[in-house]
Amino acid sequence: MQNEVLIAGIGMTPFKKPGDNLPYPDMAAQSIRQALQDAGLAYGDVQEVYAGYVYGDSTSGQRAVYEVGMTGVPIINVNNNCSSGSTALYLARKAIASGAADCVLAVGFEQMPRGALQTHWNDRPDPLDRFSDVVEQTFGHAELPMAIRYFAAAGKEHMDRYQTSLETFAKIRAKASRHAARNPLALFRKEVTPEEVLATPAIVPGVMTRLMACPPTCGAAATLLISRGFARKHGLDPAVRILAQSLVTDRPGTFDDRSAISAVGYDTSREAAHLVFEAAGVGPEDIDVCELHDCFTQNELMTYEALGFCGLGEGEAFVQDDANTYGGKVVVNPSGGLLSKGHPLGATGLAQCFELTHQLRGSAEARQVDGARMALQHNAGLGGATVVTLYGRTQ
Repeated sequence: MQNEVLIAGIGMTPFKKPGDNLPYPDMAAQSIRQALQDAGLAYGDVQEVYAGYVYGDSTSGQRAVYEVGMTGVPIINVNNNCSSGSTALYLARKAIASGAADCVLAVGFEQMPRGALQTHWNDRPDPLDRFSDVVEQTFGHAELPMAIRYFAAAGKEHMDRYQTSLETFAKIRAKASRHAARNPLALFRKEVTPEEVLATPAIVPGVMTRLMACPPTCGAAATLLISRGFARKHGLDPAVRILAQSLVTDRPGTFDDRSAISAVGYDTSREAAHLVFEAAGVGPEDIDVCELHDCFTQNELMTYEALGFCGLGEGEAFVQDDANTYGGKVVVNPSGGLLSKGHPLGATGLAQCFELTHQLRGSAEARQVDGARMALQHNAGLGGATVVTLYGRTQ
């Protein structure tokens, strides 16, 4: 038996362009204070802290958390690429579920550099070298930033295999902009049409335009988890709980399949979702709202298929039927997603948790999905690690 894991408090800063942000300790502290205030608790109640970030030196988590309090509790730094925030949440949930702790803080933050993602340790093996080999074999050599090259390769493979059109990817980006227009914390809130997306400069001709890629951003988000026993003791009654969660890393097929789609995480996403649905006894048809890892429009479409919202190769029809928005099958990324909200790597997973908690509380205001009772979160990091989390209401 595992302890029930409840979401007591959430916090999030507005996401900003690099250079327009506060330093990472200030952003992280702001989100932590919001989560504590939301929960009605003090930092002295926190028994463990997990801090997710990618671009930072060792013990940046301590530097950030010490702005809020110094109580001697364990602070564990987490780096799992773009899923660092969700991995921090995963570890915090395990601490509560196992009975090791009753009140645990997960915080994610990122002070991003300007421009495309790049490696910083060039005197040692690249952790993504085997992924790059697959992409080069399937897509050819291209002088492009790493993430663009990977997801352009996967998108091109999907287009070739299933006749997916560039217009479909443009429609996904337009949907993200409509959702973000309702989110005061999103970076880009201007609505764009599919035609405007297609008219922006091509990053990869025929495969990807500039607006199909998420922007580098800076920001922070935090979540406070508690046990049911802790909630009773402190007179708390949180409305949202974590029903199931999984973290999956790669199997040999990631490389042996010689598929860019596999290399960017399709298989880990599918397996992680299967484990969560199996553990909770539900299926993709039960999900009302989803925040998924739309670092590129191409990845959003492939993730529909991986999570089971539609069949393999049916992503285009899913988009064309407006099944991914309000009034459709499942509302995907009501926050605007990474494409419009922004993608500060370490904060992204906890920002997704922030959005879905509001959705299940019924406090998402203009973004509210009517009657939302079950929410799914998908956060993927190349290298690779995919975290899928299922949330539900406590009543």
